[in-house]
Amino acid sequence: MKERTDSISPWAAHLVQQLAGQAATLITERQLSSWIVRLIRTDDALVVSVGKAGKGELIFRVAYTPASDLKLEESGLDGATLQYTLQSSLGRYNVSVRVDTVEDTPLLHYTTRFTPHRNFFIPFWPKDVILLDSEGGIENLEACSHVEQRGLRSGMVYLSITKPEVGAMLYLQNLTSLNSYCADTGTSVADTVTGTWPEFGFALPAAIDKPLLRGREYIIGDALIAFADRAPADQFEQAKQFMELLAAVYLLLPKPPTMYHDYHGIAEKALQGLADHKGCWSYHKGHSYLNAYVCDYQTPPEIMVQLAVLLPLKEYEEWMGGKLPLIAELEAGLPSFYDENIGTVQRWLPAAAHQLDGSEEHKEPLIMDSWYLHHPLLNLSRMALHGDKVAKDLFLKSLEYAIKVARHFDYEWPVFYKMDTLEVVKAEAKPGAGGEKDVAGIYAHVMLQAWDLTNDDKYLEEAKRAAKSLVSQGFDLFYQANNTAFAAGAMIRLWKATHDDMYLDLGYLLLANIFKNVALWDCRYGYGMHFPLFFAVFPLNDAPYTAVYEEVEVFAAMHEYLSQADDTPLSRAYALLLAEFIRYALHRMLFYYPTVLPREMLEDEVKTGEIDNRLWVPLEDINPGWDKSGAVGQEVYGAGFPFAVIPRHYMKVADGTCLLFIDYPTTEKVVENRQVRFKVLGDERLPCKLFIRSSSMEHAANITVSAARQGVLEPKGEGLDMICYELQGDQHVLISW
Repeated sequence: MKERTDSISPWAAHLVQQLAGQAATLITERQLSSWIVRLIRTDDALVVSVGKAGKGELIFRVAYTPASDLKLEESGLDGATLQYTLQSSLGRYNVSVRVDTVEDTPLLHYTTRFTPHRNFFIPFWPKDVILLDSEGGIENLEACSHVEQRGLRSGMVYLSITKPEVGAMLYLQNLTSLNSYCADTGTSVADTVTGTWPEFGFALPAAIDKPLLRGREYIIGDALIAFADRAPADQFEQAKQFMELLAAVYLLLPKPPTMYHDYHGIAEKALQGLADHKGCWSYHKGHSYLNAYVCDYQTPPEIMVQLAVLLPLKEYEEWMGGKLPLIAELEAGLPSFYDENIGTVQRWLPAAAHQLDGSEEHKEPLIMDSWYLHHPLLNLSRMALHGDKVAKDLFLKSLEYAIKVARHFDYEWPVFYKMDTLEVVKAEAKPGAGGEKDVAGIYAHVMLQAWDLTNDDKYLEEAKRAAKSLVSQGFDLFYQANNTAFAAGAMIRLWKATHDDMYLDLGYLLLANIFKNVALWDCRYGYGMHFPLFFAVFPLNDAPYTAVYEEVEVFAAMHEYLSQADDTPLSRAYALLLAEFIRYALHRMLFYYPTVLPREMLEDEVKTGEIDNRLWVPLEDINPGWDKSGAVGQEVYGAGFPFAVIPRHYMKVADGTCLLFIDYPTTEKVVENRQVRFKVLGDERLPCKLFIRSSSMEHAANITVSAARQGVLEPKGEGLDMICYELQGDQHVLISW
């Protein structure tokens, strides 16, 4: 959380002085629910004031000129949007301001276009938001910023104002609109939106190497703001309000189109690459093991790597209805990870532990990264619940050790510890940040899996104890994206088992932590031209890149959460945003493959192993903007993602002659009597796409698609082997043939 600063910049002080004096000219005034909106011109700015009488106001500086010669030339009204043209000696400004209420949420949207009269460098630009008290100053205020941009994540600030009792707001700068500015000036939108009030929001990144070009129109600001009349009372209200305001803004946010990708064909190429490429494998004492990275022969095999690929392969095998030889090969090596002396599966293959070189903190025998103990156990339990006897044996034999560790650390795990002595090796990710806070959630998930397998209530009690340690962490719960998502799934299951609303609220809080760490914008400058970024989730709080392994596991965990929550009072905002994340993940994850990326955007120097850009194994790291990608390596343990996609989004219909693909999550699937019935999740306010593929379009044309709310659907588009339909979310669908 960001608290206030004790001072403001000279630019903010000057604007405050102008607003209080003769220089301010009121252009128009509007009522926005309980808020008063005023548009004011000063010598150097056009501002929108949003506030409540006698209770302070938020000042949004929508246009600014350091020349202090701003003139209003034209104004007009286009529906709910106010249009202004202003001139300065620096250039022309075209400003649109929309003030509206959408489904009871007051919203402000302003876009500023600037056309410079000559080439300009921009060494500095002021922030666009100032918070003022009822006297027009900054002294008598109490507020708290709960969310702000970090790195290349969404340009967001979520702020509540408690003195005076004004309410709360979510500010989102649509960073997609800044692409032309960044492309021409060689700048980045990273860390351009801050939440340290009373002066906060967005400032143009400093352009000191390349100028803005004369006569070219640039969008230099595109902000959407949602307001709430009430400041949240606690962390749980903060999470829900944040997601509700984010959903309201998201509905208005311009969203990039999505494309269908042939994951069925991709899976075949990925499977062949895994099976045949020697760089994916190591061999120890008669067994084959997957490397973590292509051609990484120095690092011992890791159990997480085996299971991260094995589990989706088993899901894919079940969907196919056949046998995959690769699965038996991987399963054969799993028992070798069990350590009889400690009583659990190890991270590193014990027989190859001598290869550990100590080059990193965790590359030592018996050093455990806290989340790393539980992730393999979770995947083993998922396999066990599908009837895998080897996985069940390894899982059940490791539970007592996991419980001993949890109780030793009182359900608050450090980053690294020694497995035999439980000595803490590294307590915090960085000073003051605490340990791996979301591990309590994935541990709870593991315990609930054990409860399902054994019906022993001691595991349920362990899950409850772990969950309670998550209380009071607020928006600081996130350590690693996939574990935070698994933790949210554990909370919805605990709520269903106990009907204690604390668990429902904890699940909401964990999911809000994830959405704080996404990128709701698309990068189209530098190497960002070659891949979509919109709605990507970053793997760690401070990670500069996105990573496929964490993304696909968040994708799978959100599927499970929505399925579990379908018969619960799930918040509408959560249903909408989770489904949209899944839709864009399907569009985006293909671009982790170096096979679809230009060679010039791939790093020449790779930290681990090698990159083979003909191999259908994804890169670990995609860097938006000016940095190359693939510096970490080609990630074998992320290779399972097409096998996770297919069982969740493809259905075989018409006796297997047609493949149905839907880009939203579904549940309640039933196939019988030449029909398939299912429920599309999400929210009815946004559409999704349904594709029917067939080698014979005659078969596809004989299929009828009908939806509970929309009736019988007509195709929206046809290709040589595909028919497309558009569905609204949150309704039952019937397909017959």
